[in-house]
Amino acid sequence: MEHRFTGPAYTIGIEEELMILDARSLSLVNAIESLLEPTPSGEIKPELMESVLEVSTEPCEGIVQASEQLRALRRQVCQTAASREMAIGSAGTHPFAMWEDQRIVARPRYRDLISALRFVARQELIFGMHVHVGIDDPDKAIHVANGMRVHMPVLLGLSANSPFWRADATGLASTRTPIFRAFPRVGIPPSYQSWEDYERRIQFMIDARVIEDYTYLWHDVRPHPKLGTVEIRVMDSQTRVEHTVGLAALVQALVKELAEHYEAGQELSRYPFEMLDENRWLAARHGLDGELVDLPSAERIPTRVLARRLLDRMRDHCRELGSVDQLEAVEDLLQRGNGAARQVVVYEANHDLREVMAEIVAATNT
Repeated sequence: MEHRFTGPAYTIGIEEELMILDARSLSLVNAIESLLEPTPSGEIKPELMESVLEVSTEPCEGIVQASEQLRALRRQVCQTAASREMAIGSAGTHPFAMWEDQRIVARPRYRDLISALRFVARQELIFGMHVHVGIDDPDKAIHVANGMRVHMPVLLGLSANSPFWRADATGLASTRTPIFRAFPRVGIPPSYQSWEDYERRIQFMIDARVIEDYTYLWHDVRPHPKLGTVEIRVMDSQTRVEHTVGLAALVQALVKELAEHYEAGQELSRYPFEMLDENRWLAARHGLDGELVDLPSAERIPTRVLARRLLDRMRDHCRELGSVDQLEAVEDLLQRGNGAARQVVVYEANHDLREVMAEIVAATNT
């Protein structure tokens, strides 16, 4: 398998899936084709449904450049949408939209996906953010992806931003997580012994004609050979752009720590898969307000405590990466609550999901 794990290390790219909305009703609108336009840097792309828009930065040298590009992309799509009597919103789910009302994008990959997965793909009306971090060696990329698995629940707890689904308060902090779980090849990924082991196992799946290539593995974290990155996919889309940037800075620091762990010749700790998966569920259910199992022990501790410990450990890495200031947004999530908690506060005032959506649009555009 060809790869581009050649460096430079720790470059960063950010992708966000955003909602396309009618400016008055704040309902989703099938209008992606009218919003696709060139950008000075980065890209505006379609996703599975015509009511979903993806913005992606270029590979950036550091978080400051990535932040500038992401903010410019948000401004551009918001301005273009406003000129067409539409609006843009960002959260893990739309609070009252119905998947039955959404049209599938006229692209071969997405129509083939519907053909293969049917209802599972049609009901996937969710919005996530992805962070790519460059790695300069294929075996190091496998080590980093393996090591990142234990961090997925904390990242999910911090980013949880989808407490409503189909006009219902679900009781979950990240409803996006169980919706996407209906897909095959998602969630906590398997571990791989080496790049050679990864190549062999992916090729087996291709030879068996169950996937066309590795991009049909939609795990929470995965190597991305074509881009030369490790991609983290567990997080809900963030309403406030500073939270997106702060979480991306945290991810970049975690990747750096694991890359240096590999370079030092150290072995990763082993965790039971079922406990990694259980922590993922607990984070989706409770966000920052619950507990996680403090692996490798069996002790349950508040998710905020675990997140705080991780954040404090990453500060020195962020200083070296030039991103320590961006961690203030993660502090804000810890102190004032994640997006799910903020949506629930708005909802509890009047039990009005359009009011929730209006708050999301306002915060997305600032």
